[in-house]
Amino acid sequence: MLDCRGQRCPLPVIKLARRLPELPVGAVLRVLADDPAAAVDIPAWCRMRGQEFVAAHAEGPGYDVRRVG
Repeated sequence: MLDCRGQRCPLPVIKLARRLPELPVGAVLRVLADDPAAAVDIPAWCRMRGQEFVAAHAEGPGYDVRRVG
């Protein structure tokens, strides 16, 4: 889990980009981010970087990203 609550975008996306390569392929990372821009920025980052956006969760709020490669 990556806790980015209280941080403004683009910080959650930057931290996601740094952390995801540390995980094995297929792993899912939950990013906790309460900046409203994260709801758009995290899925967009996944599309641009070829990673899988799995789900958004209202509690937290959290965003699950699967490392593809």
